Amino acid sequence: MAALHDTLGRELGNLLERGRDRQLRLAVTGLSQAGKTAFLTSLVNQLRHAGVEARLDLLPAARDGRLLGARRLNQPDLGVPRFPYDPAMQALRETPPRWPDPTRGISELRLELRYRPARAGWLRGAASHLTLDLFDYPGEWLLDLPLLDQDYYQWCRTRPFDQGEQRREVFAEWLAAAEQLDPAAEADEAVLAELAEAYAKGLKRAKQLGFSQLQPGRFLLPGELDGAPVLQFFPLPHLEQPRDELDALPDTSVYATLAARFRYYQKQVVQPFYREHFRRFDRQIVLVDVLGALNAGPERFEDLSRALGELMQSFSYGKRSLLRRLFTPRIDRLAIAATKADHVTPDQHDNLVTLLNTLLKEPLKDLRFADVPVKALSLAAIRATQPREVNQGKTRLPALRGTTLEGEDVLVYPGDVPAALPDAAFWQRQGFDFPRFRPMPEVSGALPHIRMDAAIDWLIGDKLT
Repeated sequence: MAALHDTLGRELGNLLERGRDRQLRLAVTGLSQAGKTAFLTSLVNQLRHAGVEARLDLLPAARDGRLLGARRLNQPDLGVPRFPYDPAMQALRETPPRWPDPTRGISELRLELRYRPARAGWLRGAASHLTLDLFDYPGEWLLDLPLLDQDYYQWCRTRPFDQGEQRREVFAEWLAAAEQLDPAAEADEAVLAELAEAYAKGLKRAKQLGFSQLQPGRFLLPGELDGAPVLQFFPLPHLEQPRDELDALPDTSVYATLAARFRYYQKQVVQPFYREHFRRFDRQIVLVDVLGALNAGPERFEDLSRALGELMQSFSYGKRSLLRRLFTPRIDRLAIAATKADHVTPDQHDNLVTLLNTLLKEPLKDLRFADVPVKALSLAAIRATQPREVNQGKTRLPALRGTTLEGEDVLVYPGDVPAALPDAAFWQRQGFDFPRFRPMPEVSGALPHIRMDAAIDWLIGDKLT
């Protein structure tokens, strides 16, 4: 009874805070290696140091001295792990510093922000507060959300293993074996398990090569489902029979067995993940590793565009009202950010934002139609380089100085970022390349960054007035 009383009290408190619009749930969304962990670590760090050390000139509440700081509160959901902020900061403080470990499961963190309102009336000088709930989850799992709009037959027909020459090469071994399967034949559990493992290996190789659109995502990061039959399915390469004939096959057939596992995966893995975490967000930032895709080549760049287009259809956007705020939250403000902006020189940042807008052109049209405010920007959550200039004859050219992961101090010019979608000439000259850098150390406790203050202002600044 005591536990029930505590739970009810906590939920009532949350409801009251949401009714007063003093609580925001922020989704930090991005595919694998987009920088979610670095962004969340920097976000918490900047807010905790906002009153003293952090450089947040583009956030009016901080610039005016009204943002007093932030503190971590107890978990709102006792069944979800806490975001590992302290281990992440410890990694950044090592000698040499290293990047925090990537996300491998769902986690969350609750912050209380204290600030002085700009116009407080007769309460001038009194501090106010905002509760900010932050959510982190593996980018691999996000890729499964579009599966909720498909059945097994439709998924097979998308041929996820056959989108580009390099992807076909990755799945060639699995495909040669899977093509021998007869959908109407009696299912052999051992054969299905072996082929599912081969398909999962293909997905992992594709991820290593820089591909983004990889389904099912739990094959890449299975967690507690590792080895379970629910992960022993795969698309059938050739379905020549009409759908009604396939649906009429016995339950023990190859097709029926794989279709049943696909449905179970949807209902028992993907739907709870969506229902419990993705229907409760108020604000969202989508992190996109545009530079990594440019670095990887044309097929990986096109693959990223497809993956983001599908992913953006999985969230609920729209204007907020009191009832929606309380019971059916919708994302009413969105930021899209090209990460790792410190991997190119400052003169390329505008091109990076323009390219990001072009990459997400179709989803952004739908958001503008729904009258959802959207801001595109480039940022570096944790800075890794410093801009420099080098002499070339009588000309001074921009460059970057940083330390590679291997410990080498380098001075480089990575290349020009195209302002439009890259054409054949861009890929032929392989006009973009950058090394991987170590993070720079914190300064007086605050992490160095590029435009984190602009991102924070867009996401929560209107609540700090």
